[in-house]
Amino acid sequence: MDISQIIGFIGALIVGLVLGLTGGGGSILTVPILVYLLMLNPVTATAYSLFIVGVSSSFGAFKNFQKGLVDLKIAAVFAIPAFTMVYITRKFIIPAIPDAIFSIGSFVVTKDIFIMVMFAVMMVIASLTMLKPKKDDSKEHAHSKLSNLLIFNQAIVIGFFTGIVGAGGGFIIIPALIILGNLSMKKAVGTSLFIIAVNSLIGFIGDIGNIEIDWVFLLSFTAVAVVGIFLGSYFSNFISGKKLKKGFGWFVLIMGVYIIIKELIM
Repeated sequence: MDISQIIGFIGALIVGLVLGLTGGGGSILTVPILVYLLMLNPVTATAYSLFIVGVSSSFGAFKNFQKGLVDLKIAAVFAIPAFTMVYITRKFIIPAIPDAIFSIGSFVVTKDIFIMVMFAVMMVIASLTMLKPKKDDSKEHAHSKLSNLLIFNQAIVIGFFTGIVGAGGGFIIIPALIILGNLSMKKAVGTSLFIIAVNSLIGFIGDIGNIEIDWVFLLSFTAVAVVGIFLGSYFSNFISGKKLKKGFGWFVLIMGVYIIIKELIM
């Protein structure tokens, strides 16, 4: 095992730690670690990320399900169109994207550049969500007759972007569940983890047959991330998750801007 692999697995542990400490956001680091530290191509990295995110979210979803914090009815309305779109994106849309999409002068926008820039944009959006002050979540939102239709439409969009970038999209799903699904914050988080787990794992199934999967590496990386989740959950009893999440939000913002500059300028 060379130094880059060692650093990569340390990165996996950090992903798990952040997930365990803050309850989300750590998975946004998975693709950059796989691409820039372990030198995987973005298509493979986003596929691996779906598996890692799916397994990691499953642990959180199970804990929340035991506490009665997963609304299965709302989850079904959201998850079915979302995971269908994730699967279609991974199975058919990603392979159909040409290696060279378009060019501006001598600069060629390749599939790899497109995926990484899309991912970086998602990182910036996620970071801004983390940095935004929380509103009072004690008040329930009025239920709209259009909620199910709006949830369905938003699920399709989220499913597409999840399929492209290999990230869970919890920072978009949670507000949608609160506003459109009329869920409390705690139930929205639990239901979101369930949706992310289903979306990610079914999306990963869409990659089987399209890419060569190194199962030994993927399972090892995932196992290290899961260990990090348990460690993070333990340390969360002693560390302020809110302060950590704000600091992590700034880190993700800087990383997102760096990736955009690296892919388009450097």
